[in-house]
Order: sequence, then C-alpha cells, then structure tokens
Amino acid sequence: MSLVVGVDIGNSTTEACAARLTGNGIEFLGSGLVPTTGTKGTTANVDGVEAAVRAALRTTRAPLGELARVFVNEATPVISGLAMETITETLITESTMIGHDPRTPGGAGLGVGITVPFAALDECSPGEAVIAVVPAGVDFAVAAKGLEAALERGVGLRGAVLGNDDAVLVANRISRVIPIVDEVRLVDAVPAGMTAAVEVASPGRTIRTLSNAYGIAGLFSLDADQTRAISPVARALTGIRSAVVVRTPSGEVSDRRIPAGTLELRGGSAVLRIDVGEGAEAIMAAVGRVAPLDDASGEAGTNVGGMTAAVKQNMADVCGLEVAQVRIGDLLAVDTFVPQEVRGGLAGEVALENAVALATMVRTSHGPMRQVARAIAERLRREGAPDVEVVIGGVEAEMATRGALTTPGTDRPLVVLDLGGGSTDAALAGADGTVTTVHLAGAGDLVTRLIASELGVERDVAENVKRSPLARAESFFHLRLEDGTVRFFGEPLPPTVFARVVALTEQGLVPIPTRHSVDRVRDVRRTAKQRVFVVNALRALARVAPYRDLRQIGFVVLLGGSALDFEIPELIADALAPYGIVCGTGNVRGSEGPRNAVASGLVLAQGGP
Repeated sequence: MSLVVGVDIGNSTTEACAARLTGNGIEFLGSGLVPTTGTKGTTANVDGVEAAVRAALRTTRAPLGELARVFVNEATPVISGLAMETITETLITESTMIGHDPRTPGGAGLGVGITVPFAALDECSPGEAVIAVVPAGVDFAVAAKGLEAALERGVGLRGAVLGNDDAVLVANRISRVIPIVDEVRLVDAVPAGMTAAVEVASPGRTIRTLSNAYGIAGLFSLDADQTRAISPVARALTGIRSAVVVRTPSGEVSDRRIPAGTLELRGGSAVLRIDVGEGAEAIMAAVGRVAPLDDASGEAGTNVGGMTAAVKQNMADVCGLEVAQVRIGDLLAVDTFVPQEVRGGLAGEVALENAVALATMVRTSHGPMRQVARAIAERLRREGAPDVEVVIGGVEAEMATRGALTTPGTDRPLVVLDLGGGSTDAALAGADGTVTTVHLAGAGDLVTRLIASELGVERDVAENVKRSPLARAESFFHLRLEDGTVRFFGEPLPPTVFARVVALTEQGLVPIPTRHSVDRVRDVRRTAKQRVFVVNALRALARVAPYRDLRQIGFVVLLGGSALDFEIPELIADALAPYGIVCGTGNVRGSEGPRNAVASGLVLAQGGP
C-alpha cells in the first residue's frame, strides 16, 4: 500500500485528497482545503500545497513521512484586468459643483443668489439675493442665529451651504424654508461673490433643475454653446437629492477622452483588430471568429495596450520567463460601468462611464509547472517526507471529469463545468472514454470586480454582495428580504443596520455602504453573474459539444467554489433548460459537494481509465 495525495491548485483555494493505493483499489482517507498562496501555477504555491497536504493527512493519522507521491494539476494561471471603453475626465473650471447627496439636507426648494461668506452676512443689504456659505468651524446654533438675523433685516436669503452635518438643525431654527446643503468637505473653496444655485428635493425625490442642462441654462442665462459645455455638470448631478452649482467669471470646460485602444486577436487562421470602444459584444464576436485564440495584444499607448502588457509582464515576472514566452490563451469581455471622479467638484462628485472589463487567461509553456512540482518536492522532503515524488497528474478539466463521475446518479457522457475564481473550465467525458477540454478566462474574481466597480464599493464589500442574499432593515424588529418576504426578530437589530441594505452572511447581518436600493444592488449582482458565468457556460459547452450543438449534451455537472453560490447554479440551469440539458451541482465522492473534484480525479487517475 502507498499513501498518496492529489492536490488541486486553484486561483483562490488549494484542495487536497488523501488516499491509499492498494491491490484492491483506492481507499479515500480525507481531504483538505486552504487558501492558495501566490499566483496559481507559480512557485509561490508551495506554502499552500504543504498546508493542504497536511490538512488532508490530519484525519488519516498517517505521518507525513509515509507519503509516497503527490499528484498536482497542470495549473494554468489566470489574471484579469480592466480596460476602459471610454475614460472621460471632465475638467470643470467654468462652474464649481457640489452634489454629493448628503443624507439629511435641510429645507427644500430652489434658490439662486450671490455667494456670501457667513461672516459677511451683516454687510448684505435688504432685498439682496444671497447664498450663505457657512464654514465647518461655525456651530449650528450660531449659524441659525446669523441666518435668522439676516432674514429679519430683509436680506433675500435664498439658500445656504454648510461645512458641517447640520442642515436639519439649522433649518428647524430659522423662520423661512430655504434649501440648505451640508457635509461639504471643501466648503472653504466655494468662491465668494459668484452667482450660485442651491436645490434640495423633498424626501424620496431627486433634484430636477440642476440635473437638467437646460434647467441650469435657464438659471444662469446661458447660450447654446455654454449649455453644451455645462452638460457634464448636469449629468454628474443626476439622481441625487441636493446640489449646488456656482458659476465662476471665466474659464473653460474640457472633455478629455483617453482612447481605449485597439485589441489585436491572433488565431490559427486569422488576425483581427477590434476597437475596444465597440463594446463587449463586438469583442467576443471577434474572439469567436479567430478561435482558438493563440494570443492577444493591445495598441501601444492606450488603456487596453497597457492592460495586456501588464498582464504578460506580471506572469513573466512570477514565472521567471521572458515576456515573449507568455501568451493570452483566452479572454472574456463584459460591458460595465465605472464611477469616474469629475474634476472641479467640491464633494467627490462622480459620473458613471462606460467600460469594458477584460478577463484574460495567460498561457505559458509547461516549464513553470515543472518548477512548481520540484519546489513542492523539495519542501515536503525538507519537512519530513524523504521519499516523496511529486508528479504533474493531468489537465484540470480532465481530472475534474473523473471526480465528477463519483457524484451519485451520473454517468458518461457528461459535461463538467468547473467554476473557479479566475477561469471556467469545461470537459466532455464521452461514452467511449475520450475527454475534450476547454479553458476560458473569467469567473468569480471578475464578478467581484464588476460588482465593486458598478456599486463603487470595496472588494470585501463586493464579496459579501456576491455571496449573500440581501435585505433592508425597515425597523429594529424586522427585515424585508430581497424577494419581498418579511423576517421578524424577537430582539432589536443592531443600530448599525437600521434603514440600511444588509447582506445576510453566515456571520450575521453585514451593512452595505451604499445608497442604492435593494433592488438595484440585487440587479447589479445577478447581471454580473449572468454576464460572466452564464456567458462562459454557453461558450464552454459550445466548444466541447459534438458538432457545437448543445442539444447533443445530456448532463452537466457544476463543480468548483462558485458552484456553491446560492444563485449561480440556478442561473446556468435556466440558461440551459431550452436545450433539454439536465444541470445540477456535483457531489464528489458523495460527500464533498462540488469541491475536491480535481484532487479526487488526480488520485482516481492512478487506478486506471
């Protein structure tokens, strides 16, 4: 008998399966799961592999010294990048903007007047239309007293801009309802003596005039050319509750567009060039025309050129290769939006710009994986396994079919979809024993990036959104879930989640720092998964299906970490239903769920076909 371990090095996790090879077959002993260390397919994986091997052996009670062989997958590194379809950097010097949508602006309505520092209100004449600018160092009681005194003297106070979060407190202490915008970080930069417009919408509504280019034109008496120039201001202020626009005496508005560039796709029979600005659909159509893809590169000096060059350089660095040895074997383009800061704003105003997210799969020679195998062997021998042999056991997708076939109720022919963090791998296991494989770029990591980009949140927040259902805390004792149902609690909810969108994680309720509604966040999450996982599932199945006819496929087994997602299997199953395909999440060895398929397959491969 010999003690062996199969190890699957993934983009996010490293899985291991321990077993004994006997004359009567294979006896499975245990499994392990740890985070992957370093970039997949590089020598930085060694720490993670050792940890996974030890985790798998922990339940066997066998010492590391008995380990005879370790089988590792042929790990293909995948790195994703983001290329912008159009990056529009709006430089505004003609009009200064404030429009960051504070949660509690004061008052309501629209006011137009001349900006006056709070300290100079006493100098204003009765009937003079003014907008008071109150710095952050002024207490709300002092601010309210000064504004009320101006009103009593007959000053035409049309609105106020505050540095502190005091709009409601000030509005409640003055005798006239005026629009008051607060929480302006750069309030000291608001110029004095300029014509300004302040607008605050009633609760539940958004501003109408300052988000309309023609509305701004009417307030400031602009001509057609000036209206065209001011349109970026209105666009950046769309959908918010409060805003200020200040017209400065001179300046210009310029719209600088940085080209996304041209992507060159080289296949076995053709070379195509496609402008990234044409969008994801056009890019993917070009990829399909040159398939199989041999390499891709971007136009020098453009965004896509920089991205593809950086991906290749990164892989060359971590693998110790020359850049010329690195090839992009597949790419997935997805249309998305990216928030871009508008220059000239005083409160971090942003505008959503069209973007194309490109996930690329880097292909190198087999040399790097052999280096990984040697490094793993050296580490394990040093740690107490003197006779261990590390063998590159096979291609991930092929090994995954062996593991998937241990799912109860499956048989050949079937297709395995391995949904990982960086790639989507598919394999067709034919009835005659043949296996056809394909590796496609784009999976869970790209979904996270799309969610983070479109919602403007950090990566860890996007992970919570991706992995968990959503709800909104409508009171201290109940949640309204994203499907419309209500969940009640006997104890009050934490104050930090009240009136917030929350993710229902395994660790509890996690508030999402966004002002989007539950429906909007849910739509972004599901759309990102459809654009990546559903698109890649259909691409992969078309590549491995006999005669590229999906109706020739009877069964699809979903594997990998993303197959554990609460809605991805449903989205893929719905997309495949019109083709009469039976689709479900695998249960490797009847006990591991969709995990451990490749690691188990590496061990099973030693027992025969």
